[in-house]
Amino acid sequence: MEILTMGVEEEFVLVDLTTRAPVNRAPQVIRRAGRRLGDQVQTEFFNAQIEICTRATASRGDLHDELARLRAEVGAAAREAHCVPVACGTPVLPSEEPLTVTDTERYRLMARHFASLVTRENGGAREDGLVCGCHVHLGTFDRERSLALAQHMRPWLPVLQALAGNSPYARRHDTGYQSWRAVEHARWPTVGPTPVLDEARYLALVARLVRNGTLLDRRMVYWHARPSEHVPTLEIRVADANAELDTVVLIAILVRGLATTLLCRVDASVPPPRVPRSWLLRAHRLAAAQGLTGTGLDPADGRERSAVALVDALIAEARPGLDLTGDTAWAYEQWQRIRTDGGGAARQRAVFHRHGRFSEVVDSLAAATTGS
Repeated sequence: MEILTMGVEEEFVLVDLTTRAPVNRAPQVIRRAGRRLGDQVQTEFFNAQIEICTRATASRGDLHDELARLRAEVGAAAREAHCVPVACGTPVLPSEEPLTVTDTERYRLMARHFASLVTRENGGAREDGLVCGCHVHLGTFDRERSLALAQHMRPWLPVLQALAGNSPYARRHDTGYQSWRAVEHARWPTVGPTPVLDEARYLALVARLVRNGTLLDRRMVYWHARPSEHVPTLEIRVADANAELDTVVLIAILVRGLATTLLCRVDASVPPPRVPRSWLLRAHRLAAAQGLTGTGLDPADGRERSAVALVDALIAEARPGLDLTGDTAWAYEQWQRIRTDGGGAARQRAVFHRHGRFSEVVDSLAAATTGS
């Protein structure tokens, strides 16, 4: 087995310190934070969002420390602009100003081409499609190997999605979901399970989608697991942004452990599991709706099992990879913490039930995000 490197991209919403509503201050925050972080702090689609990017590492401890440093630096820069970064899949409170799209040629084209996804009317109210995810990058892979590994991993991705659910609230409403981000994000073209394709068929499919206007470019392939088009990695894109730093690191090492285990099958030319797309879509819908609180579908036989049992099974499947890097005991410890305290969505609801105010939910998320 080879020890894979991993890297994390986290998207945050910037909220005003007074109103706790999303605000268009990313340019100011990035200008300040960029002096120390360089390209590790970046723009996202909306000016009310910001992204941090770790360097590739093989060490869980190094990943944790770098994420903590990046979050602290962005938090300090945001406070100078009277706002704070918040890690959650969807904004808890609605914006009090129209959210603007980041002023780059690509984002302007996307905003025009997909206008109904960027902003829509709902009962006379304007809704902006702002969502924040956490993406894990694995290894150094060519496209062919990335696609093969993605096809082995895809039955397990709904379990990771359930573990990472952190968007029960959206615009001052309880959505009834554990991950409303998953619902919002699925409106975009190509969001969903990775198709079973080799490299030649991948390139042909994506070229056709660009030609017919479904996508602007290859970077708009939004599958749950995709070959990255800007770095030579496999990118896993099912997780909500999570405020609890240990949860983010747990997701990263589970992704890495699972990939390490399954890569042995890829390299031995074992065919990926034959899983119908309809089954995968149902599994992801269950993960979004119920998270850790209900049931999911067993990756082996498709039968319903409790989400908690499925996470146990995921850790068992990933254990050879976790053992290789010395992460097994820590992974079990963090999973027991989440089983006891609840995942991100459960913690948000607990704060609201305790205080009865959405502003308290935002404050709790903000404090956990920056460690302040």
